[in-house]
Amino acid sequence: MDKAKKQVGVGTANISENAKKYVNDVLDSGRLSYGKYLQEFEKKFSEYHGAKYGVMMNSGTDALRLSIACLKEAHNWSQGAEIILPATTFISDYNVIVDQGLKPVFVDVESNSYNIDPKQIEKKISSNTKAIMVVHLFGQPADMDPILEISAKYNLKIIEDSCETMFVSYKEKKVGSFGDISCFSTYMAHLLTSGVGGLALTNNKEYAVILRSLMNHGRDSIYISIDDDKGLSKEELQNVVLRRFSFVRPGYSARVTEMEGALALAQFEEHDKIIDGRFECAQYYISQLSEFENFIQLPHIQPNREHAYMMFPIVIKDEKIIKKDLVMFLEENNIETRDMLPLINQPVVIKDFGEIENEYPVSKWINNNGFYIGCHEKISQEEREYTISIFKDFFNKLNS
Repeated sequence: MDKAKKQVGVGTANISENAKKYVNDVLDSGRLSYGKYLQEFEKKFSEYHGAKYGVMMNSGTDALRLSIACLKEAHNWSQGAEIILPATTFISDYNVIVDQGLKPVFVDVESNSYNIDPKQIEKKISSNTKAIMVVHLFGQPADMDPILEISAKYNLKIIEDSCETMFVSYKEKKVGSFGDISCFSTYMAHLLTSGVGGLALTNNKEYAVILRSLMNHGRDSIYISIDDDKGLSKEELQNVVLRRFSFVRPGYSARVTEMEGALALAQFEEHDKIIDGRFECAQYYISQLSEFENFIQLPHIQPNREHAYMMFPIVIKDEKIIKKDLVMFLEENNIETRDMLPLINQPVVIKDFGEIENEYPVSKWINNNGFYIGCHEKISQEEREYTISIFKDFFNKLNS
């Protein structure tokens, strides 16, 4: 196989026969607004991840944004309050904090897991710190025990950004079950893909009510679904009718349709197959690339953790290898790559905070040397072998 027939991409979509059946059922019903598929997906997904309430909306980013807005309202956070977040993560974490008039405070990450380094958190806490945003990057949970100890010590809220990590555990407890509010994404190239979509999970009933109101323009929670005015007594109906066009807080339009719910539910029902396929792909890559571990750092599962392998991160260790050279060699041979979520060197962050990258040496190392490739269940064995052959071609040329 001289060159991949098609691009070996970083993401895929699982559109099963069941997914088509569910979507067609939605279309046949004529109901696209919040209904049985969204409700069933919210229920099953939240239960699996150890939460009482699940709210599906249009993106993981809006799940994060509305989570911060919810906590800000519920706990009367003032403008400029601080939220701690990792110095390596996707830009949306930064954006949603700034969007809510709050201040992001960066903490460097661990060099082995790429998640926030608990040992670095405490020195960044001030009297104005209100929360820690814990991001489970690339499919592996962060080290939660010390983070929970810190949050309890300083009375800080925890927002879990679990957009890249579903279905896996830290010390036998599922991701999404640690935070005051936990956020997931079902956008393209994620572990479940409904086209657009995200979820916020919580065990706090007040938060769940606020979240659902926020995503519906700030609407009074008495009327969220078109079913909320059905089957009521005359007195109850009058109360709903008088309040169903009442808006009690500034809100957003962050809803999704039943079609996204149908796609997400069908994939949820096959999540074991999806996760097993990603694990199998990752283990093959690790076994085949281990001979080059003097040159590159491969993903490792940390103690007491599982890994969903949303992607396959690689960091160059040998200073003789230029990241651009390896990345371009892969791209020219039809293997798609992405940077490992650089944040503190982004133009928008530099504009707001200046040149701060040297203050975060591990994140700087990842920014300069890290990238990832796809690691999903639809990469065929032929494509996996082809990918490994291209890596071997690069390193053989390097040594020749």
